[in-house]
Parts: sequence; C-alpha cells; structure tokens
Amino acid sequence: MSRYNPLLWPKPLAIWNYGIAVLSVTAALIISRWPALHLEAAPVSLFLCAIMFSAWLGGPGPGLLATALSTLAFNYYFLPPIYSLAAKPAEIPRFLFFTVSALLVGSLSAAQRSATESLKQALDDLKGTVQELQRANEALQAESAERELAENKLRRSEAYLAEAQTLTHTGSWAWNVATREVVHWSLEHYRLFGFDPGGGPQSLETLRQRIHPDDRDRVLEVWDRAVHERNDYEMDYRVVLPDGAMKYIHSVGHPVFNGPDDVVEFVGTSIDVTERKRAEEALHEAQADLARVNRVTTMGELTASLAHEVNQPIAAAVTNANTCLRWLTRDHPDVERAREAAVRIVKDGTRAAEIINRIRQLFKKGAAQRELVNVNEVVREMIVLLRNEATRYSISIRTDFAADLPQVMADRVQLQQVMMNLIMNSIDAMKDVDGTRELAVKSQRAEDDQIMVSVSDTGVGLPPQQTDQIFNAFFTTKLHGTGMGLRISRSILESHGGRLWAADTPPRGASFYLTLPTKFEAHE
Repeated sequence: MSRYNPLLWPKPLAIWNYGIAVLSVTAALIISRWPALHLEAAPVSLFLCAIMFSAWLGGPGPGLLATALSTLAFNYYFLPPIYSLAAKPAEIPRFLFFTVSALLVGSLSAAQRSATESLKQALDDLKGTVQELQRANEALQAESAERELAENKLRRSEAYLAEAQTLTHTGSWAWNVATREVVHWSLEHYRLFGFDPGGGPQSLETLRQRIHPDDRDRVLEVWDRAVHERNDYEMDYRVVLPDGAMKYIHSVGHPVFNGPDDVVEFVGTSIDVTERKRAEEALHEAQADLARVNRVTTMGELTASLAHEVNQPIAAAVTNANTCLRWLTRDHPDVERAREAAVRIVKDGTRAAEIINRIRQLFKKGAAQRELVNVNEVVREMIVLLRNEATRYSISIRTDFAADLPQVMADRVQLQQVMMNLIMNSIDAMKDVDGTRELAVKSQRAEDDQIMVSVSDTGVGLPPQQTDQIFNAFFTTKLHGTGMGLRISRSILESHGGRLWAADTPPRGASFYLTLPTKFEAHE
C-alpha cells in the first residue's frame, strides 16, 4: 500500500524537502499566471495546494517555507497594486485571510504527515512485535515439541529400564542418610523383597526384617560403616520372603554428596543372585566330585606303591610280634625285651593305620572342611605316601621347610591332593630321563602375608610354546593322562585365595609354585 500513498513514502533529504517547497510554490505561481488557464482571479487554491504538498512531503519546515513564499507571491502578484511589496492597507483582510489559511493548511498537512509517520512507525512496530510474537510462538512450539519428545524418550527410557530391571532381577533404590527414610524404590525392588508397590517405599527397618536373621547384624554394620566412612559398599546377604522362600541378594551402594564431606543420600542397586548362587554351589559340587575322581584315579595308579607303603609297617609289626613271642617262650622269658618288641609293634601298627587313614581321606567324598592347617605337615604326609613311588624310579627327595610358618585356613584333603598331583607330575617327568633325578620341595614365607611352596624336578621340563596351556582342562602330555590334575589343583588354590604357576628350571626340569594366604579373611 505504501508504494501508492505519497504520505507513506520515505522522507527525502532536508535540502530536497526545501527545494520541493520552492518548486511547488513556483509551479503554483506559474500555473496561476498562465494566461491560457485564466486562473489569475483564483490563485489561492493553487498556493494552498503547494503549501499542503510541501508540508505533506517535508513536514513543518518546508511547509512554513512554502507558506512564506506563497504569501510573498500572493502579495506581490495578486494584491493590488501588483508587482509591489509595499504596504497595501485595503488588502490587509484578504492578505491576513490568505496567510492564516496558508498557515492552517500547512499545519494540518504537517500534522497529518506526522500522524501518518507515527502511524507508519506504529505499524512497523506492530509488525515487528507480531514477528517477534510469531518467532516466540514458533520457539515455544519447538520447545514444547522438544519437551514432549524428551518426555516421550524419558517415558520410553523408564519403560526400557523397568523391563531391563525385570529381566535382570535388578532393583534400584535411594535412602536419606539423615532421616534413614527410603526415598526411592523401583518396581523390581519391591518384587525382590516381596513388598506391594501400592504400599509406597518401605522403611529401612521393614527392609531389615526381611533380611535373614543370621545376616542382619552384618548388613547393619556394613551400612553404618559406609555412612561413617562415606564410602561405597558392596555385600551379599539373604532375604526371607513372607512365604518362606529365600533369596540371595547382591547389593551395591554409593554415597551422594552435597558438599566435600556432606553425604545426603545413598543410591544403589540390589540384584537377585539366587540362581547364580545355586549354579555356583552346583559347580562347586561338580568340581568336588571331579577332584575326588582325580584323586581316585591317581590313587589307582599308585596301587602298587601304596600297597608296598602299607606292607612295610605291617611286615615290621609281624617281625616284631615273632620276636616278642620268642622272648616270651624262652625258659626264662625276657619280659623287658618282649615289652620293647610290643612297643615297636604298636608303632608299626599306628604307622600303618596313619597311612591307611591318609588313603581313606583321599578317597573320601564330602563337603570341603576348612581348618587351620600346617602346610609343612601336609607336604611331609604326601612325601611319606609317595616316597616308595619315587624310590621305584631312583628319584631322590630333598626338602627345605621354613620353620615357624603360620598356619593357613584350608581343606587338608584338598591341599594333600594338590601336593600329590605336583609330586606325581614331577615323578612322571623324571622316570625316563638320564642323569640326576632329584625332587626338591621347599616352603618359605612370601610377600603380602603368604606362604609359598615350590616343587622342582630335573625332568623333561615344560612343553615348548605351551607353558600357559598346561593348566587348561584336558591338556596333557601323558599318554594316558586326563589333563585335569593341574586344572583341578589351580582351582583348589584359587578357591583358597592362592595361586599356582609353573616355570622352567635351567638347565633341566621344571618348577611349580603355589601360594596360600595366611590371613583368614582373604578366603572367607
């Protein structure tokens, strides 16, 4: 619309505005003086038009200039005597009327111009405001769409999280440290502990009542220590549900700080590990059965040596019994010497019984029983049991036991099995080699409060390029081996918190090293 309305045209420069005023008045004068138009009698309208036009386009200043020029031209050319600027008393009313009319028209035109410009400015401002409102509305719509998208993503994420927690039997929780109030429980956490989600978050005391009585004090101790030390915690405990079913729970907690040392909340997860615990128990039972089979197999291979080992004290007992009879059947029985022979019989019988008892233990099937064990005694027992097998292949046994070794919490039979496997492997590695055949067993203290036992031989050494594989299940270099002895031995030591590894012994042979912790909490 502004292109057709001169009032809305952009204002030209000031010099042009005044020039237009001069040109407008000049044009009005020329037209009014043009003889062909016969307008000499009515020039006022032309000058008023010039004033109006100048005021429209230029404003008050050019309007006043046009008024002044029009007044001069009207006085000079149209008021008698014409062509004179002298005072004309007779024409004063007409002159004043023209001047007032010119001023009024100019003022009205300038005011209209100002109003039009104000209107245009208001329209421009309104358009700007409308555009800003449109942009703000678009931004709000975009923000609303983004918020809705974010809320949808959040709801979808929460749904995925809830589904994942259900699938993995993992519940999330949070509790306030100051009030000990539970501030968040996920749905899966309610299900883990057998609570109704409609009842709202339960208290820690209610939760404690669901914990197995044998685990409650330990759980509370862990909670209190974590709050006091402001540390993460991780623990396993049992939960008894209202129907009597029992679950194993693995819980992890993490402190939330409101400052360097101000703990406000603990957040964490609880995971149902019942199936994993049952699987571990089944695995341990299977490993125990496999270990027993390995022991039985090994003992079967040692039948001849064990029989000889048992026959020695029995034969000695028979000899001493005959000797005792001879001392007693003499004409003058030598009771003292008979008594000494009887004492030797008791010792030989006790020795045979001990050997049989060790063999019976190795054959025995039962749950692992941890007790304080002297490692040196375990090693000596196995050396006594296997000495005849070593002698059979001309293998000498050298021992170097550290004195005053601390006892370890372990299963004696399992440690006996480990030593039997290592010693038998060394015997097998040396029985066909030429040269010195020596088995060296050494015990000593190691770093980190551990005991280390080494079994070294002068046999064929470890298989080249396969040192790391000898502890794998079913890996064997023996013609009739099962490949399970070293695997079982390593599993036994790892279950005790220890280690088992091997290394070549220059210039010939191999060494096996085992460690066991002396701190009981390391393997509880």
